[in-house]
Amino acid sequence: MATRLVQAVIKAQDNSALGRFWAEALGWKVTGDKPEETNLEPEGVTYPDASAVVVDLIPGVQPKTGKNRVHLDLATTSLDHQAALVARLQGLGATPADVGQGDAPWTVLADPEGNEFCVLEPREIYSDTGPIAAVVVDCVDPHLMARFWSEATDWTLHEETDDFTSLRSSKGVGPYLEFLRSSEPKTGLDRIHLDLRPYPDDDPAVEVARLETLGASKLDIGQGDVYWTVMADPDGNEFCVLTPL
Repeated sequence: MATRLVQAVIKAQDNSALGRFWAEALGWKVTGDKPEETNLEPEGVTYPDASAVVVDLIPGVQPKTGKNRVHLDLATTSLDHQAALVARLQGLGATPADVGQGDAPWTVLADPEGNEFCVLEPREIYSDTGPIAAVVVDCVDPHLMARFWSEATDWTLHEETDDFTSLRSSKGVGPYLEFLRSSEPKTGLDRIHLDLRPYPDDDPAVEVARLETLGASKLDIGQGDVYWTVMADPDGNEFCVLTPL
């Protein structure tokens, strides 16, 4: 049994406006735009599909304090593409951000609501991921996180060093899920979190129970009576288990 990592969810003060930014940034289409949710998907992909972790934006007014624990890395194919993409994103409203990266070959930007993301220099490993190279999570123990998320989902370990681990869908497509060691403490709710879906014939309650045995815990963040289950991974990062689809 396993779940599927299907989407990254960004809390936004204006989900519609921020959704338009990210749709333009990724070259994706807005497939739904309601007060409670804005949905972004790539052309030619029928959700859910392993080839893409889609992006949803939902209302959230929690003030931003410090660097986000979860961010997106964007892929490029050449140094010229990287420079052009950075310029285009700044034209859409992104701004340079300093998170202590120093003289790095990648460019750190913030979206119009201050969420950091990276525009990477060209790397062969990300040549077939689509516009999102990786979803990156800061954590205390990247090895623990890799074990949990690989057992929670159908994603497999791709790379492991002392301070870094990375997973990818077992189908060998789509972006990577990466964990970076960080000493920064978690404060408040994450502004970006992940959503999982069980497979069509699986029971979400059974999957939630299985995730608890792996080290996840149920959370009450005031969500009320909803069809999804809010949980935290072993590092305390929130995620949601949706219904099968």
